[in-house]
Amino acid sequence: MDNKVLSSFEITQAQLDRAAEMLHLEPGIHAILRVPMRELHVSIPVSMDNGEVKVFEGFRVQYNNARGPFKGGIRFHPEETIDTVRALAAWMTWKCAVVDIPFGGGKGGVICNPKEMSNCEVERLSRGYIDAIWEFIGPDRDIPAPDVYTNPQVMAWMMDEYSKLKGCSSLAVITGKPLCLGGSAGRGDATARGGLYTIVEAAKHLNIDLSAATVAVEGYGNAGSNIAILMNSILGSKIVAVSDSKGGVHNVHGLDPDKVLRHKMETGSVINYSEAENLSNEELLESAIDILCPAALENTITQANASKIRAKMIAELANGPTTPEADEVLYDNGVFVIPDFLCNAGGVTCSYFEWVQNIHNYYWEEEEVHQRLNKKMAKAFQDVLSESLERKVSMRIAAYLVAVARVVEAMKVRGWV
Repeated sequence: MDNKVLSSFEITQAQLDRAAEMLHLEPGIHAILRVPMRELHVSIPVSMDNGEVKVFEGFRVQYNNARGPFKGGIRFHPEETIDTVRALAAWMTWKCAVVDIPFGGGKGGVICNPKEMSNCEVERLSRGYIDAIWEFIGPDRDIPAPDVYTNPQVMAWMMDEYSKLKGCSSLAVITGKPLCLGGSAGRGDATARGGLYTIVEAAKHLNIDLSAATVAVEGYGNAGSNIAILMNSILGSKIVAVSDSKGGVHNVHGLDPDKVLRHKMETGSVINYSEAENLSNEELLESAIDILCPAALENTITQANASKIRAKMIAELANGPTTPEADEVLYDNGVFVIPDFLCNAGGVTCSYFEWVQNIHNYYWEEEEVHQRLNKKMAKAFQDVLSESLERKVSMRIAAYLVAVARVVEAMKVRGWV
């Protein structure tokens, strides 16, 4: 069966099942880990600018909190589904465990299109969402953060609404906030920077000279553009191709990632950039390069195209870009994959740093944030690599083995099982 017919959550469960079998988990523990602990489905009435009241559907999935409070972003998207939110909440559980931070996993979402809403309507929706879930979140219970189509301003409104309902200022309830409201230095590019640190570790293992490496980035949003800029400016890597939802551009001699980003901001896409040739997203994925960075949507690399991937390394900045069947093809072909919930864990790690700073009301300089992030990501990568080499399995399976074992240990010590 083509795994593209599987839902995101079914893929997540299949990956967990593989880890559970290898870890010889008792059936009861396995059953607990396969489903969320709690799901909230809420209706959010919002007064629109035209005077009408529109009711939006929202979700908050709290997957597992054995290792600490639930943690995870909030997505505003017209095609949001509870299935996607479940999958992302599960991935957050494993992500927090694999980088060894004291959080569980959660995720939230609202079915809406903020691109078609005014700023005031988005604010009323943001506050309405918190009105619906506030009793189930908190600095010691569940700490939301930004995700697709939400940003620091949305987080500021949500934190403010929660504080009003609680009757006191509560900066630590939300992360990803503006700096003036307790946000952390270094949070803006933390996802990409964390990915960068794992790429550096992987390059040591693979003996890849990053100063001479060629890189293609699929998806030129926040994570994608930042990884291109960081790899080029810090490591000297050559960015030869980038793409977005409308297509891609390629220059064998290298692109200036900052100029490409300015072009995208001015025109709405990377295509038709004057110093490059257009190419399709499929052509980008199948380019002869050293490092491929999928930084867009789920299920980009499938059984249909996995055998055509020529990159030596894939650094998954997106969530779920590779399907399970494609994973097997890549592993058999010797493509080294840094799995998503390890590679893109820099964002939640920096969110943890923000939470710690909020709790103590003491804030770190950006350089200190970078140093702490590097240490966390490098250690997590080496933990997973050791498991991969010892068991002779892919990095993704190894990451699940490390993460699931840590969650199970916490459940046992708590006396849940």
